[in-house]
Amino acid sequence: SKDQGETLACRLTWLCHTTKHRPSMIFDETTLAGAFLLRPERHADERGHFARTFCRREFEAHGLEPMVAQCSVSFNDAAGTLRGMHYQAAPHGEAKLVRCTRGAVYDVIIDLRPDSDTYGQHFGAVLSADNGHALYVPEGIAHGFLTLKDRSEVYYQMNTFHEPEAARGVRWDDPAFNIHWPQPVRVIKERDATYPDFVPAAPLRRSRSMLIPAIHRVVESGAGAGQTEAIGVPT
Repeated sequence: SKDQGETLACRLTWLCHTTKHRPSMIFDETTLAGAFLLRPERHADERGHFARTFCRREFEAHGLEPMVAQCSVSFNDAAGTLRGMHYQAAPHGEAKLVRCTRGAVYDVIIDLRPDSDTYGQHFGAVLSADNGHALYVPEGIAHGFLTLKDRSEVYYQMNTFHEPEAARGVRWDDPAFNIHWPQPVRVIKERDATYPDFVPAAPLRRSRSMLIPAIHRVVESGAGAGQTEAIGVPT
């Protein structure tokens, strides 16, 4: 009805005014240049919670690519499934926003930009349906993940269209990157398992201040069942 429409309009106007000057997402810089871990600012009540997961203006304010050209979903039956490490070669480089909408994954990115201060370094974080975190991956960075729970689902927003001929990858266990995965790899596609050793286009950068992500595991039982917890930092 007209009255209901006016009431809804008033509520939306109030919401815009009350949230205009505060962020609705938390942008945490990772150890890789231009890559961010996004945490939702959840507004909870007796029904559950509400949170914004994307805002073009907030992305632009942080210098991130806000364009969304395609969205995709990756569903994975079993824990221990590894996908990666993938990227698109120039001139078809893609930026993406990755989140886990079901289950939990250990998400990893590798900086493959020769002119970057963090070239050759990697960053990892647990993304789960429970924590709602997302990872913003700039162009020129390889991405992959290891599922921590059965039936995990990952949702992607990409800023450009998929170009099969531009698809590239590096191997998940390449010694050049020394990635510490939190669980054994049980399922992997042959293509991902057989990428050749990485040949750097420039000396790999090693930063003394680089933060090494903690290894996490999924709690199987008790009060924290289904949650992830840190179990140490890899050496």
